[in-house]
Amino acid sequence: MTIDKVNAAQHYTEQRQAHWDSIHERRPDPTFFSREYHHRLQEVYRLLVSPGLDVLEVGCGRGDLLAALAPRHGVGLDFSPTALAQARQKYPHLQFLSAEAHDLSLLHGQKFDVVLLSDLVNDIWDVQTVLEQIRPLCKADTRILLNTYSRVYQPLLGATARLGLSTPLLPQNWLTPEDLQNLLHLSGYEVIRHQREILLPLPLPLLRELFNKVLVKLAPLHALAWTNLFTARLKPQGPATKPTVSVIVPARNEAGNIESAFARIPRMGSHTELIFVEGHSKDNTYQAIEEAIARHPEWDAKLYRQPGKGKADAVRLGFEKASGEALMILDADLTVRPEDLPRFYEALANGNGEFINGVRLVYPMQEQAMRFLNLLGNKFFSMAFSWLLGQPIKDTLCGTKVLYKKHYERIVANRAYFGEFDPFGDYDLIFGAAKQNLKIIDLPIRYQERTYGQTNIDRWRHGVLLFRMVAVAALRLKFV
Repeated sequence: MTIDKVNAAQHYTEQRQAHWDSIHERRPDPTFFSREYHHRLQEVYRLLVSPGLDVLEVGCGRGDLLAALAPRHGVGLDFSPTALAQARQKYPHLQFLSAEAHDLSLLHGQKFDVVLLSDLVNDIWDVQTVLEQIRPLCKADTRILLNTYSRVYQPLLGATARLGLSTPLLPQNWLTPEDLQNLLHLSGYEVIRHQREILLPLPLPLLRELFNKVLVKLAPLHALAWTNLFTARLKPQGPATKPTVSVIVPARNEAGNIESAFARIPRMGSHTELIFVEGHSKDNTYQAIEEAIARHPEWDAKLYRQPGKGKADAVRLGFEKASGEALMILDADLTVRPEDLPRFYEALANGNGEFINGVRLVYPMQEQAMRFLNLLGNKFFSMAFSWLLGQPIKDTLCGTKVLYKKHYERIVANRAYFGEFDPFGDYDLIFGAAKQNLKIIDLPIRYQERTYGQTNIDRWRHGVLLFRMVAVAALRLKFV
């Protein structure tokens, strides 16, 4: 960098430091517009960040957003001494440090679960440098959350600032969503989700809920949102070790498929264990599993009888008993080929995704593998849930799903947010993964006919339940 460029960057930063010091000294409280704007931002960020995590906010100002997230360990950085003094007085349980966003070396060796940059990239000299500075502070599953003003409101913000209704701003970086996605890509990140937030930054009861929770999510009004919010993660680097694997096999009335499961399930990672969870079968499934375990001492296999009913109950018991780092579900009907499980393993272990979801709707199916109405229903629900979750998901009801146990434990810790509503278990996991900002990846498989027994799904009764789940997702993930 030339001397002129160094001097220009230094002057730019010093000018902004003086500006924000002046703002925090003259206006200890938010302005009319910014009060409602930041209140709504806190609501959105609380949905995206679970409490009890290690959180870093770069450009924390007075620390209100950081405090609202109830972190286990919260660190706020800012270059304004006045803002930091106010933050320390208001939130003594958090740590506030003086730092300029282009140099985060004082945090060397620390790692965070979440890094926030709220309305910061508008106001910094070099966005790419700042994003690159954050990378050493990230774990493999750290989430970067950043939001920035929409360029649509550049003239209005200037006018309201002159009237004293909003915070005055120095000339800004008016970044489009495409600009931000490109900068994140150049800096070594992968975007998981882009959402538009806040349509009415005014404290008007009922109207603010309608505009900011519903209308802003719908086209064409979403184009008028005040802020663009991105969730990103580090680009995957591949595993340093081979994770151990637990294959959970829920089995109800599947006696005729058990021996095939032992013969066909491949070994994966540094160790593979099989966990069978039997669900009060009317045939001799439990006995068949016991006998198969005795015949196959080469397998680390365990058998449990589920205490409750439904596949969700069986999967939860299997996950609880699992010792593997990677958790897999394989239905005992074997309509998902066990031979495809290594593909799920590789997608997870290589970091391509953090929640690997089987998809039956790509390859042609065997004639009786899925009835036509089931196929139509799955396509409808996949479109609905892709929109509601903010990530593409083509098949929500395929029985095979794979994730790390550490991520499943986070889903469990926050399960109360959705409540008990899913007898299948598929949506409990999908909603939980979306809530935890896990990268969801679809993996196409060939779906086969059953060779033994009949399906345990009542298509019409369970179809009604799926519509209820659409409503749950809408109310707890989208319009919130």
